[in-house]
Amino acid sequence: MAQGKTTRIVVAIVYEAQQLVDDGILKTTMIRDQIRNHRVYGWYFLPTGPGLPESLVDLRDLHTVPRELLEELIANGQRVARLLTPYREHLAQHFATTYARIALPEPYETES
Repeated sequence: MAQGKTTRIVVAIVYEAQQLVDDGILKTTMIRDQIRNHRVYGWYFLPTGPGLPESLVDLRDLHTVPRELLEELIANGQRVARLLTPYREHLAQHFATTYARIALPEPYETES
């Protein structure tokens, strides 16, 4: 996006972690022990930041929007936050891992 070479941008929904707990979608222990440590595919944890509570990016709910829409929102002062490096790259890696996994038809059998 920074180089201006694209016309469409992939975006994901960001939810307040506490709202997902209050709605019964996720348990506090799941967020604290697994999602926060990036052990769950499809959810990415964002810590509290200036004006933002702990949040989760839902990488399973992606949308494509025109670049002009995002630029207009930014110009109108509606940018909420942005990720700095190396966190931006870490989110990109988690996105890639979520979608690049090779699924096996059945789990391996064990001897025990």
